[in-house]
Amino acid sequence: MRRRSLIQSVGGLIGSALPFASAFAQSATLKISHQFPGGTIKEGDFRDRLVRTFAAEVEKRTKGALKFEIYPGSSLMKTLAQFSSMRKGALDMALIPLSYAGGEIPEVNIGLMPGLVVSYEQAYSWKSKPVGAELNRILLDKGIVLVSWIWQAGGVASRSKAIVDPEDAKGMKIRGGSREVDMILKEAGASVVNLPSNEIYAAMQTGAMDAAMTSSTSFISFRLEEVAKALTTGRTGAYWFMFEPLMMSKSIFDALPKDQRDTIMAVGAEMEKFAMENAKKDDIEVANVYQKAGAKVVDLPAASIKKWQDLARATAWKDYAAKNAGSAKLLALAEQTL
Repeated sequence: MRRRSLIQSVGGLIGSALPFASAFAQSATLKISHQFPGGTIKEGDFRDRLVRTFAAEVEKRTKGALKFEIYPGSSLMKTLAQFSSMRKGALDMALIPLSYAGGEIPEVNIGLMPGLVVSYEQAYSWKSKPVGAELNRILLDKGIVLVSWIWQAGGVASRSKAIVDPEDAKGMKIRGGSREVDMILKEAGASVVNLPSNEIYAAMQTGAMDAAMTSSTSFISFRLEEVAKALTTGRTGAYWFMFEPLMMSKSIFDALPKDQRDTIMAVGAEMEKFAMENAKKDDIEVANVYQKAGAKVVDLPAASIKKWQDLARATAWKDYAAKNAGSAKLLALAEQTL
């Protein structure tokens, strides 16, 4: 059992009649976990930098009442254990692809629904629209607080040919990243491989996988240019957008004083501009990295994006909507943003 943060260890006191209970509640050290390579505030994977910037700013505004310990590279716990650990209150915060939790909560697979989001502007508009309100409600009900909305476009890195149109995927072993992406890959004639992004390098290096879909930032951070000969970027357009928010355990969040909760949410919202700017920057930078490594780099024409979108509409969207009433409602609300 990991060492609990102070706010957890005194959780039973918070709200009690003891006069010193509120004093304990004023101070806490929160753990933030993620699967990406660690760095500094100024250098490295922007998701790690975002977490570090967030932590520093919250600590500053709370005058040190809230402090943070950051665990990159799945160093605190396994990648796929993070979401459920937050729900149980065993992990304070994490930045993870929301679709990783699709096995627990089918509705959240909308965070990596092929063809449903086709631009950053559309993606970030979700937060202030009915689809965002509904997704936020579902997560709160499951014990999760959305702190920062983070979206990333993605592409495909391949050990052989570039994958642009659905027919290019036929006969290949490909990592899609979500159940719904896997569905369109299967429909296109590919075999799917399921693993988190920090395990892609080894799978491609050994030939266990021919190609992988992931974000531009992960293509860079995990050095996949060393094992790929072709890259399809998302810099001019994409059908693969991933929702990868910074989240917090609701039980931990609710135990904090209101001023600290407000600070967390205010700083989290401010981080969203940083996230979008850096995601777009990496969409461009990834092409440079792969070109320098000798890989063939291609972009997605609008006609190709539409092919994937049409395929998704007939398969993944239909399947997702049939899961339950919550999924059907979310999809309908999301389609209103197209």
